[in-house]
Parts: sequence; C-alpha cells; structure tokens
Amino acid sequence: MTDDLPDLPAAAHLRASDADRERVAEQLRDALAEGRLDMEEFGERLDAAYQARTYGELAPITRDLPGAGAVVPPSVSLVKGSAESGSWAERIVGGQGSSTWGVAVLSGFERKGRWTVPERFDCVAFWGGGELDLRDAYFAQREVTINCVAVMGGIDVIVPPGVEVVVRGIGVMGGFDHREEGEPGEPGAPRVVVTGFAFWGGVGVERKLPKAERQRLKEARRQERLERRQARRELGKGH
Repeated sequence: MTDDLPDLPAAAHLRASDADRERVAEQLRDALAEGRLDMEEFGERLDAAYQARTYGELAPITRDLPGAGAVVPPSVSLVKGSAESGSWAERIVGGQGSSTWGVAVLSGFERKGRWTVPERFDCVAFWGGGELDLRDAYFAQREVTINCVAVMGGIDVIVPPGVEVVVRGIGVMGGFDHREEGEPGEPGAPRVVVTGFAFWGGVGVERKLPKAERQRLKEARRQERLERRQARRELGKGH
C-alpha cells in the first residue's frame, strides 16, 4: 500500500475478497519479520485485516508500510476491473485443468487447494474413497462436470458458498446427495454439475466456507471476546 491512492474514495465501498485480506496479512507478517511492527501492533493490525469488509477498511492497515519497489507481496488492488463478478471471474481461467481424473481402488485420492478444475473431471472409487475440494480451486470453464463412479466406496465433493450445484447421478443401492441443489449461484460464479453412478456406494456434496473465511470468523470471535473482557474490566474499575 502507498499513500498515493487516487481511486480510494470511489472504490472504498467495494467489498474485499479473502485473497485481498490474505495479501494484507502476508504483508503484515513480512513487516513483523523485518522489525517494522512489534507483536502488539502486528496482532492489532492482523485482527483488523481479517475483520475488514471493504477496501476502505483494508487500506489504512498497511499504509505506513513499504509499498511499490519494496520486497513485499503485491498490494491489494483497490479498483475492480470490468469483469462481471470480481473474484469469481478471476477464478474462471480457461485451459485444460491441472488434473482431469482420480482413481481410488482399495485406497483414496484427493484434490484440494489451488488446483484448476477441468471442464470435465472423471473419478472412480472402488472399495475406497475420494475427496474433491473446490473451495480454493480455479475453474477451466464457467460450467464444470464432476463425473463420479462409486462402487462400494464413496466420493465427497466440497463446494464454496455462491456456487450453483446440480446433481444428476443415478444410485442403485447407493445414492447421490441432493441437499445443496436449489441454491442460486452468485452472479458470475461457476456451475458445478455432479453426475455419474453409485452402486452400494455414495457421492456426497457439501457446501463449506473457505479456510480463510473460517479463519476470519474465528479471529472476529476472538476479538469480540477480548472486547467483552476489556469492557468488564473497565466496568469493574468504575466500581
């Protein structure tokens, strides 16, 4: 961050993303390592970063730290581009996908973290299990298909809030989880179609918050507890 922020007044109300908060947190960690912040300042600013909702709240946190030309992570972008939906549009990257299949035979497989989901991902679980975690993933296309075959095994698909889910699988003495269907997707968000076949097995679909958002909520609850504790101390001093 630098003091030269001509677009801040116009962009201050825009919602910050988890990636924006993480970039600020990483810049604070670097500043702590370099001795620019002490532990108390670092803790206060980190709490503020995870609680920040908008760019206007994020900008002051690192304004007095080195900006352009310094060896720090990229500054938070304060102006969204013309993409339809900010971070969602940034996560639809095109291409072939970093992994296109997964197999678990008397074993397991998983795909998680920042991987690219292809237009079609095929997976098989036979007396085994698999997990596909899309919370931090990128997407090759706006609509992707997860084709699952579960035979005496199970496959779990984890999607983030905001993603539309459609389940079209067939179960024979097994089943597909339809609980996450029916929730409209956010503008510009990917559409995930889960299809395939389950025989004496199951395919589960679950919606979970990304880890960064869970951390932010945890930090917010911790800060609230600290504030309540401080308020009780102040009240006790008044008596």
